[in-house]
Amino acid sequence: MTLTETIENYLSHIPYPTQPEGLYEPISYVLSMGGKRLRPTLLLLSYSLFKDDIDTALPLAIGLETYHNHTLLHDDLMDNADVRRGKPHFIEARCEGKEQILELFANTALEICEGQQYDVNFERRCDVTESEYMEMIRLKTSVLLGCAAKAGALAAGAAPEDADTLYRFAEKMGLAFQVQDDWLDVYGDPKVFGKKIGGDILCGKKTYLLINALNRADAADKQRLLALLADSEMPAGEKIAAVTHIYDALGISHLTLQTIDNLYKEALAALDALSLPAERIAPLRQYAGSLLGRKS
Repeated sequence: MTLTETIENYLSHIPYPTQPEGLYEPISYVLSMGGKRLRPTLLLLSYSLFKDDIDTALPLAIGLETYHNHTLLHDDLMDNADVRRGKPHFIEARCEGKEQILELFANTALEICEGQQYDVNFERRCDVTESEYMEMIRLKTSVLLGCAAKAGALAAGAAPEDADTLYRFAEKMGLAFQVQDDWLDVYGDPKVFGKKIGGDILCGKKTYLLINALNRADAADKQRLLALLADSEMPAGEKIAAVTHIYDALGISHLTLQTIDNLYKEALAALDALSLPAERIAPLRQYAGSLLGRKS
């Protein structure tokens, strides 16, 4: 049974409470729809670097996936208590490092809230810097992947330095994944990407591409770009094409792809610091490659 099949099998046998009505049904429904299961898979892969009894880590993995889906379902990320009642969670896991894992999760939940708030705040700003954006996506996206990798290692009794190394690996990988998602929204193939391109442009979302375009454009191009984003009457296809044309003129696609590549290399370089045989680490390298669509 693959890791994904193991995760789905576990999820399908969770006895969700029926009361209070309206609380648990949405989470049960969303989890039953499947998904990439990036976070629980990463946790189990990290655990399996040091131990083979992955069933021991399953409650941790499912707890993390449940929390992730909770953040997708609720706008108010500050109130995350409901997801803990009646759910497989960290407390149920019979593994090592439970106290450290609980502290890690608590810190991660807070950081995700901070990242979400930064994202909301950025909607009202046109002067967001690249470093501010990278910190926002680190908090909003990468820290939960880092938490998954480190929690898996801690649960397996890994050395602290190896657990920290896995956190750095997952953190860099998460950054690369989010920046790539930004690029795909403009330059991706809709058939492969899974949705229509240009959605971020139409809603004026601050992405790696837009932020760098605004910061690199001269006064005329910046004014033109802001006017395009503010124009609610322009046909969608025309607006997407016009903004993309500005991106092309500024070399934003190349810049973004280079950043993705650098982050990917930094993630793999972190794995080199692990005190484990190369063959043991290979599944994590494959995971990173599959996440970013790499063949090497």
